Amino acid sequence: MQVAREVVIPTTAEEVWAVLVDWERQAGWMLDADRVEVVSAHREGVGVRLAVKTRLFGVPAFTEPMVVTVWEPPRRLQIRHGSVVSGAGVWELDDVDGGTRFRWSEDIALHVPLVGELAARAYRPVMRMLMSRAQRSLRAYVIAIGPVR
Repeated sequence: MQVAREVVIPTTAEEVWAVLVDWERQAGWMLDADRVEVVSAHREGVGVRLAVKTRLFGVPAFTEPMVVTVWEPPRRLQIRHGSVVSGAGVWELDDVDGGTRFRWSEDIALHVPLVGELAARAYRPVMRMLMSRAQRSLRAYVIAIGPVR
């Protein structure tokens, strides 16, 4: 299942990056995350390990291990999913008129016995909506906090 969304955030890529990698605060703007915890010894760079308590249809469902596989501040971050959900999520930041374009793409599979593909197809529109709402929420959050120091 592939889903991609983008939004323009009226600030620099460096400021957006700082908010994106403020791991524990992601649940404040990412609607399908109930809690994000860094479980590796380091917080930055390839190999950062995260435990994300993930919501399905608004209900905390499972804790998903994730690992950062690409770290190119402030332009590109890739995370590998590793449980019920497998695949990769990519965040890309590009300078555009009016700020920074934040492009979020997911290429994932749901490993649910017998109904994985059907579950993925049913969940795809929900995921699109969640990603779009999360991006709007992130945009509002970045605007509200102002410049990151």
